[in-house]
Order: sequence, then structure tokens, then C-alpha cells
Amino acid sequence: MRSRDMLIPFFDCLERARHRLFMLDYDGTLAPFQVDRDRAIPYPGVRECLRRILAAKCSRLVLISGRSSSDLIALLGLNPHPEIWGSHGWERLMPDGTYDMPQLDAPVVEGLTKACWAMKEEGLADHCERKPAGVALHWRGMDASFVRRARAIARERWGGLVRPDCLALKEFDGGLELRVPGRSKGDVVRSLLAEMPTGTAAAYLGDDLTDEDAFGAIRDRGLAVLVRPEYRSTAADVWLRPPEELIDFLNQWHDRSRKG
Repeated sequence: MRSRDMLIPFFDCLERARHRLFMLDYDGTLAPFQVDRDRAIPYPGVRECLRRILAAKCSRLVLISGRSSSDLIALLGLNPHPEIWGSHGWERLMPDGTYDMPQLDAPVVEGLTKACWAMKEEGLADHCERKPAGVALHWRGMDASFVRRARAIARERWGGLVRPDCLALKEFDGGLELRVPGRSKGDVVRSLLAEMPTGTAAAYLGDDLTDEDAFGAIRDRGLAVLVRPEYRSTAADVWLRPPEELIDFLNQWHDRSRKG
């Protein structure tokens, strides 16, 4: 990881750029993790920063998350909301309400339904989240014995549903997810960069292992920023501790973009 001193030339470039692309993960990046996922609202001050960036209309602001897009709208509390790519890139929701989600094949839908029923049979329904393109089992905040049991049950019951072209099993920070393969946050970053003109100043902020694909995708095209209280090994360029350093970054993005 390079020094935070590299933020100085990045923001100089941001100020000079004619086009700007600001991509952000949500959970763990803009909002602290919560055992009750419905209470994962942004860090104090973050919502106001995002609102100013959107109002300035100097940047294309995009949220990229493993959550469903509808969940993010409710938690963000922004009207209008920014562009949102949910479910690891399977959903795309534009600020004007335009929504795009490919129709999943019947075997995929059947597999996700079976996955939900399996967790219900195991008494884990309260920890299970059905998404448009996946099913997640959450164990954040639970004791070690629960985590070991839940992980073992999910891997056993969901393992038989895994197919290379149908469903994949992925562990994330705080759980395990059975999801449709073929799209990732890195794919979203590449798609967004391809839509922007040459010379666009771009950055991606994330915290989780699922954000590493995005960090790799933006390499040599923009700035990759790890946002989390504790450092971990990463492909990101810079590490910021939330909320203070995160809010400072958001404020600088707003201020320097408006000078351009």
C-alpha cells in the first residue's frame, strides 16, 4: 500500500478533471456494520457529504453493494438517490427510477428457493437474507460456537446446490452467501469506467474482501481506497479509518470537484 501522501496529487487531478466517477461500497465503508442489518445507517455526517456531492452535479456518484438496491434506498435516506448497483452488480437502479435486472434461469431461482428452505429447516431463518440474485446467511455478532455451527450447516446444505454456471458459494465478512456467479464489483467498476470519457478522475472506496475485485479493476485507472477501522492486506492504494478520515475524503472530493 502506498502512502496517504498520494492523496495530494489525486485531488489535484480531481480538481483539473472534466469528468469524475466516484464509486463507493456501503456496509463497512459508508456505514458501520450492525448485527441488525436494518439499522446500518451511514456514519454521522456521511449522508450530508453525499447530499452535497450529488447537489453539486460535478461527479457521477455510484453505490456498488452486495445488498439489494431497495435496501440501500431505505438506509441511505437520500432523495434523489444516486445510481445504485445492487446484488454484486446484478441490479442497476438509476436516479430516475429506471431499473435493470436480468431474468434468472429457472434452475437458479429453484436453487435459491431451496437454499432458503434449508436454512428454515435448520432453524436459521432469522439469519437468512434472500436477495434478487442470492441468499446470505449472516452471523455477525454471534458467538464462536454459533458461527462454527452455522458455517458448517450452510456449507453442507448449500454445497449440493453449487454449480459452476448456476450458483457459487462465497464467504464474506460476517457470513456466507450462495449467489449467482458471473458478476462482481470488479465487473461493475470496469463497466462504469468504460462508460466514462478518457481522462475521467475515478476512485473506489470499499472495505470487504468482495471489494478486492473492484480495487483490481480500477488499478491504473483511478484510486483504490480501503476504508475500515483496522488495516488488512489489500490491493488498495490508500487506507482510511472511518468515520473521520472518510468524511475528510468526502469533503475534499466535494470541495475540489467544485473548483474544477
